[in-house]
Amino acid sequence: MKNSKIIFWSITVALGGFLFGFDTAVISGAEQSIERLWDLSVLEHGLTVSIALIGTVVGAMLGGWPSDAWGRKKTLFWIAALYLFSALGSALAPEWYSFMVFRFIGGLGVGASSVAAPMYISEIPPAEKRGKMVGLFQFNIVLGILIAYFSNYLLADIGSSAWRWMLGVEVIPAITFLVLVMFVPKSPRWLVVKRGRVEEARQVLQIINPATAETSLKAIIASGEDEMQKQSVDSLFTRKYRFPVMLAITFAAFNQLSGINAIIYYAPRVFEMSGLEKSSALLSSPNAKAKARILICHCPNWVRISQSRVGAI
Repeated sequence: MKNSKIIFWSITVALGGFLFGFDTAVISGAEQSIERLWDLSVLEHGLTVSIALIGTVVGAMLGGWPSDAWGRKKTLFWIAALYLFSALGSALAPEWYSFMVFRFIGGLGVGASSVAAPMYISEIPPAEKRGKMVGLFQFNIVLGILIAYFSNYLLADIGSSAWRWMLGVEVIPAITFLVLVMFVPKSPRWLVVKRGRVEEARQVLQIINPATAETSLKAIIASGEDEMQKQSVDSLFTRKYRFPVMLAITFAAFNQLSGINAIIYYAPRVFEMSGLEKSSALLSSPNAKAKARILICHCPNWVRISQSRVGAI
């Protein structure tokens, strides 16, 4: 790729994936302290852990609307603001109800970023580089999970307010994302298809690759016209799209039904109940996926966790 700006733009937007993973996993180090602090019941505790996941569902369902109405860039800016607001609010929450609200807001950011960020990344690079650039988002999700576990381990012994620092440290990547996203351009496809601002799109495409700018612009205009025609006659749930839609839904369902979210949320607790000390449990959490099968087979307490904690989700 000739233009390093494309890499910078893609990496910047892929930070939404990093925050996705970080926000998802960071609660694992705080959930036990929160349970004791506010004396939560099993149902309340399960809801506390899963409220961000509920927000994620809502954010994913609604994330496409602002991406089309306001643009990918502006949507990503407000997603970064949601992450920042959620991190600060969760860390400073005085009681359980406000904590739940802030965690839900973070979930909205997670869900919306899972729609807006890959959409933007796929529309910026040349066609032959799109898969690699979109892969950055997926890579950053896993990296965010890893860094969240490692951050929890480093902050675990700083006192009774350690859980607040665990959640509050998300402010750092959130601010970074908020600032950097202001330096990325608007999507040329959105400019043409949704706003008809061809000249602005041409300027962005000139930055990406001057030699192919006009060809790319004509392709975007043509695809936009085709898209408008298909929207009037085609539906996603017609026989034509039945098989790919079924595959997409099935893959997503298997990913969730495998129970990996339970491992991500409760990994330190699971490792503690298997006999590890707290610090060792936090340090072992980054390998939770690899060790999940071993724990399920050898830790009898896993059954109780599944029934009481995870079941409350």
